Amino acid sequence: MILWLRSLALVIVAGSAAIISATILLLSFWAPASWARIVLVGFCRFVLWAGDFIAGMKLVIEGQENIPDAPSVIMIKHTTIFETYGHVPIFPKTAWVVKRELLWVPVFGWAIGLLLNPIAIDRGKGRSAVRQVIDEGKRRLAEGTWVTIFPEGTRVPYGETRKYGISGAALAKEAGVQIVPVAHNAGDFWQRRGFSMRPGIVRFCIGPPVDASAQSPKETNLIVQAWIESKMHEISAAYQDKTTASSADN
Repeated sequence: MILWLRSLALVIVAGSAAIISATILLLSFWAPASWARIVLVGFCRFVLWAGDFIAGMKLVIEGQENIPDAPSVIMIKHTTIFETYGHVPIFPKTAWVVKRELLWVPVFGWAIGLLLNPIAIDRGKGRSAVRQVIDEGKRRLAEGTWVTIFPEGTRVPYGETRKYGISGAALAKEAGVQIVPVAHNAGDFWQRRGFSMRPGIVRFCIGPPVDASAQSPKETNLIVQAWIESKMHEISAAYQDKTTASSADN
């Protein structure tokens, strides 16, 4: 019951902060672009603090020295909502690759679309969506903005992996930038589509950059996925348990 109440409190606090931050962004559309970044980072840091204070989910960053100096493509394992905001204060200014439906969400989605310059794609368009990520991503990178991609396309059940979409690796190759792989164990404490959040140490692990120019995008994806999945097995007890159970069933 205590966990449920803490989780409810965190959802209310984080949701309220999101609405307030989005409203501030919309009302300050006239402000310099740097203002939107300040508001976004402030919101993300506040929600991370609230997650620690209210629910006991403490973020620990590992491998921060692996972050390159030049703009790069970030590829993050996607299992919870946590990583969508948790990575923002860690990296320089970044543009998310998101499904276009997110921008239709009142207030919050409007603020993202109008002021945070995401790459919004129609995931049903296949090759044209990949081309959009490459073309818009190259422009963002040239402007000094990093690009964040959740390569599996959506949150996946914990302990599972899906084929990585080719757009991130193709973008990195065409733009001549590196890929920074990220693994984390947030799913140990916040289950996909779950409400209850358990206290614990969320390890956010940043891997060595991958040179996308040295091989094909398909081969780059396999390198990135291998590092992420290997790291997931290392840092996540729940991930290990589910994978072991799946292997036993097979």
